[in-house]
Amino acid sequence: MTMRPRFFPFLGLLAGACFLASACGYHHHAGPIEPAGEQEESLTVADDGSVTYVQGRLEVKLRPVSDQELNRLFAGESESGTKSTNPFTYGDTEFFLGKKNRQRFTVFNLSVKNYAYPKVQIEPAHVQLVAANGREYWSLKVEQMDNYYRIYATGYRGNEYGRYKSRLDLLTRTLFKNGEIFSGQESEGYVVFPVLHPDVEKIEVIVHDAVLRFDYRGEPVETVDISYHFQRNIGRLYHDGTLEISAVD
Repeated sequence: MTMRPRFFPFLGLLAGACFLASACGYHHHAGPIEPAGEQEESLTVADDGSVTYVQGRLEVKLRPVSDQELNRLFAGESESGTKSTNPFTYGDTEFFLGKKNRQRFTVFNLSVKNYAYPKVQIEPAHVQLVAANGREYWSLKVEQMDNYYRIYATGYRGNEYGRYKSRLDLLTRTLFKNGEIFSGQESEGYVVFPVLHPDVEKIEVIVHDAVLRFDYRGEPVETVDISYHFQRNIGRLYHDGTLEISAVD
């Protein structure tokens, strides 16, 4: 009787993955997000990495926030490994294959100082991130992030549910809120996007339809789109520690 060779698709895929890993031998690298060199005339760049739109005595500032900063700000929620309750990062969790850090979201701090208009309004759900290579991302609503974390609340009881509620509470307190900002008031909070793809290098963050003036019925009569430009280094980090940065377009 002739014995036919038996094939195991899973083992074949595993072998292929191992071959690719050994052939490539690198992780994708992405440096911190920083202001781009060229901004529109109404924008100013500060040493802390923020970019500010100035219209008279109205300031709308956007600043990228790293995972390291978020872990420092919420240290008590970031030091329990996989049980950390920092909703923006993985805390101090270490991952396999030597990749100690992994990014969960892309986070910006948005702050508004209104000393120019009777009231202004910015809807965080109308903030868009557009990459130079065509990728687009929209800011995440608290409901979307709630759904993301709800899957961890196993059975809605016990420790897992407690950690879910802790994350949701921190999100509710710190995300930028959609509301009217009256003259003499300031507002600040986080705007969160999905994690960027490894090929994203140059980005434009657009605050769509920021309302500057309302009519007597409270309807917007003057709006503006505000565009902020940022960039980051991308490349390949090889297993021997060699870092190869991609050429800037």
